[in-house]
Amino acid sequence: QVQLVESGGGLVQPGGSLRLSCTASGSIFSINAMGWYRQAPGMERDLVASITSGGNTDYADSVKGRFTITIDNAKNTVYLQMNNLKPEDTAVYYCNGRLVLLLKRPYEYWGQGTQVTVSS
Repeated sequence: QVQLVESGGGLVQPGGSLRLSCTASGSIFSINAMGWYRQAPGMERDLVASITSGGNTDYADSVKGRFTITIDNAKNTVYLQMNNLKPEDTAVYYCNGRLVLLLKRPYEYWGQGTQVTVSS
């Protein structure tokens, strides 16, 4: 059984910063990739940033230059440093992990989400 738990969300003013963390727990053999998605009310869930265990990254155009994703494989933790936050960044941010459990194929797991609100 695998669980992904996000933390670090909250209320921040435009131009401010937040750092999200997501830690995967359970009988994890290895990490293929982890990432962050976000979903605003009435909108679809979209990729924000992803990173492979080897450090290859991918970012949504809307966050390039502002957000940085990093991974600590030893801690099974992915981080999202969010700088220069804008109101349009307001959403529930979900952690995603493509994880490998022993004797199993890679599988996608989701966290419960953490609310990020950017407002004056």
